[in-house]
Amino acid sequence: MLNTFEKYPILTLSIVLVLMLLIHLNVPSVTIMEARNFITAREMVQENNWLLTTMNGEARYQKPPLPTWFSAVSGLIFGISNVFALRLPAALMVLFLGIFLYLFSLKLNLTKQHSFINALILITSFYVFAIINEAPWDIYAHGFMLAGIYYLFQLFEEHKPIWKHTVLAAFFIGLSILSKGPVSLFALFLPFLISYGIIFKFKNIKAKIVPFIAVLILFVIIGGWWFIYVRLADPAAFLEIATKETGNWASYNVKPFYYYWSFFSQSGIWAIPALISLIYPYLIKKVAHKKVYKFTFWWVIIAVILLSLIPEKKPRYLMPVLIPLALNIGIYINYIIGNFSNFTSKKEKIPVYFNFGLIAFIALAMPIALIFMLKTNLFQHLFYFTALTICCVLVAIFIFKYLKKQQLKNVFYLVVAFIVSVLLFGLPISKSLNNNTNFKSIKSLHTFEVENNIKTYSIGEITPELLWDYNGILPDIYKNQELTLPNEPKFGLLLMNDDIEKISSQLVLNYNLELKETYDLNEGSKIKERLIRQFYIVSKK
Repeated sequence: MLNTFEKYPILTLSIVLVLMLLIHLNVPSVTIMEARNFITAREMVQENNWLLTTMNGEARYQKPPLPTWFSAVSGLIFGISNVFALRLPAALMVLFLGIFLYLFSLKLNLTKQHSFINALILITSFYVFAIINEAPWDIYAHGFMLAGIYYLFQLFEEHKPIWKHTVLAAFFIGLSILSKGPVSLFALFLPFLISYGIIFKFKNIKAKIVPFIAVLILFVIIGGWWFIYVRLADPAAFLEIATKETGNWASYNVKPFYYYWSFFSQSGIWAIPALISLIYPYLIKKVAHKKVYKFTFWWVIIAVILLSLIPEKKPRYLMPVLIPLALNIGIYINYIIGNFSNFTSKKEKIPVYFNFGLIAFIALAMPIALIFMLKTNLFQHLFYFTALTICCVLVAIFIFKYLKKQQLKNVFYLVVAFIVSVLLFGLPISKSLNNNTNFKSIKSLHTFEVENNIKTYSIGEITPELLWDYNGILPDIYKNQELTLPNEPKFGLLLMNDDIEKISSQLVLNYNLELKETYDLNEGSKIKERLIRQFYIVSKK
């Protein structure tokens, strides 16, 4: 069976992605970054704001529109309120990323099996699949950038420049810019150029200067036209947003230089192999593809250094590092698959046994942990719990079996099967861990508005998750510490607990305030105040 999987790698990657992500794509709660994307997509469709993008009826130029266009088109086909439809393009970009890493690995003269291993490591790395919920723009930006690098690599490697590679490299890099601005240029493209120059050198550079300049010009045009259009069409809002965004790089969420140096942990289940793959003095002596290892090693290290130079830091900003890191991990995994039975040193064997043995123990412990966590809710998900338990036990048993036989290729595929099983059968169970008895969706507010013939406003910018759940526009009437009251004699007002002090002095003389409802989108025991709003009826005296 393994030979069949390796014979059809792209089909296998597609099946893995379907089982991992697509079947339960609608299960995770909508995050703040997703909500922003989905709201903008909804307003594209409902308000026709395809170029001058909006959120809650106001200019939203913080991110370029390409990822939102994909979500909007998918929403047009399957339903603009359908979370599965809006997430589908981002999930497919994970597959796109995996396929291009596979193709890129082949261009590095790695075997078909080795290239397949690299792709599997990438799409099962934690922050690669998690990013589609936490920050969907990133998977587009870095996925398209990898495709651009794939064609640029071929342009550099050919003795004579091929213009097809020039055009395709520029096209995909341009799409990356149109997905998240210059982020991937700095985090993925520039480290690639530096590491390529160090290891492969720029051969026959004179013949490739013109095509490379053409790549630069074309990707600036493809990626930059929307920014120019918005700058001309809505200059005031564009400049205000651009000033705020660039200011955040140096003043918002500032972390120390060393903040990213646990970056290998972002690969999730591959964290220990990732760490070992970065022990350059050890691995450079062992691996067959020394030049490729040097290239991927420096690509990873340079990417982390460049990202560390930016004062603003968040864990998800490390996602592009996982792309060359997957190549690096793959080199180590391929090495132990081919040589583990010949290892004579305990220093080499112990980390392998520890890593995969630990995964097997985690697989065995997971069903037991779920019993204690779910308690009586366990019976609501008996099918998924049973299926997950069977998969976990089988994975653990066979990992121990093949570790004993020193058949590391089988062990590797079992780890992939474990990840797939956890997401396939464990994700639906995770909803039962949400136990906020005060949860109340804000969707029901529409019915109240219709019955009472009122319109609802917000004090301060409404949280994106609440706005997405509301499925409409909630105008903000409190900006720059000034309250602008609507003309209606009666209206609805959404505010946080602390907001009542801001506005009570301006309302109490002429208006009556009646608390009608509290909306709370918190699902778990950890309460976020920004997901709670009190709903008041405000009427003139």
